[in-house]
Amino acid sequence: MKSIINIKVKNKEKNLRIDILLSNLDKKLSRSRVKSLILANKLKINNNIVNDPSKKMKLNDEIHFETSDAKKETLKPFKYPLHIIFEDKDLIVINKSAGISIHPGPGNYDNTIVNALINYCGSNLSNIGNELRPGIVHRIDKDTSGLVIIAKNNISHEKLSKQFSDHSITRVYQTLVWGKIRPQHGKIETFIARSSKNRQMMEVSSKKGKKAITNYRTLEVFENNKIPTFSLVECNLETGRTHQIRVHLSYKGNNILGDKKYKKKFKKIVNIDKDLEKSLTNLDRQFLHAKTIGFDHPKNNERLEFSSKLPIDLEQILKKLRKIK
Repeated sequence: MKSIINIKVKNKEKNLRIDILLSNLDKKLSRSRVKSLILANKLKINNNIVNDPSKKMKLNDEIHFETSDAKKETLKPFKYPLHIIFEDKDLIVINKSAGISIHPGPGNYDNTIVNALINYCGSNLSNIGNELRPGIVHRIDKDTSGLVIIAKNNISHEKLSKQFSDHSITRVYQTLVWGKIRPQHGKIETFIARSSKNRQMMEVSSKKGKKAITNYRTLEVFENNKIPTFSLVECNLETGRTHQIRVHLSYKGNNILGDKKYKKKFKKIVNIDKDLEKSLTNLDRQFLHAKTIGFDHPKNNERLEFSSKLPIDLEQILKKLRKIK
């Protein structure tokens, strides 16, 4: 059920950030929910679309947006086959397929991993933070595959979240990028902030944003006169910022194969094996896989580490590149 909300800023509310103001007025409107409204261009001030959750309010500003009872509408069970790698009474480790979002958001409130978790284990999930994200300690992008940890209770959620904050979680990704990274092994250390041009994208910044660190090493280079040059790269994250690997590799000039959002220009593929060309051009996701995750169990502190194989569609591309190499 949708509701149209109109708010006029009062004297005591002026100079507040819009996300703080709205979350103070309505407990259902968390700052994350406000951010989702902004990313979907559904929040307006004085009839102008808002693109910054930190925007300060002025006296008599008129705020307008549509919202829905997201908890009722979105947290529905979704019959989806979760690929569970590990499970006990405190947590679940799943191997997520590409093409499915982790949690509900604008445009998709029913067909997500969260909805599948509700179908699988009901209310046996942590409920810290955003009500749209029960159990979700961290995320990977919709079109990224790989390992994700789910918390079944609040104690597990808090202890796992602290490990992410302390950067003690092991997170290793594999990706196929255009060209050769120079140097072939190294560390990318920058700030990452939301793009000023497109609020759904992130960008490297010299001053603002959050510190982001990606350690990388080249595993294999595919290079001859029959194919474009590609590199299979392993990325070990020290931090976990939104789109971190995609932004950092784009910043280096080595965009991830299949990444439509962060590609700098259209890469034309000509004069190569037709079967390989078909695999490259038909890839409907970015070639990015969360391969390994390691952490201390929140109950007994035992160090756990899990790995997953590359999905078949990505592995087939590598096999074809190796055949021609």
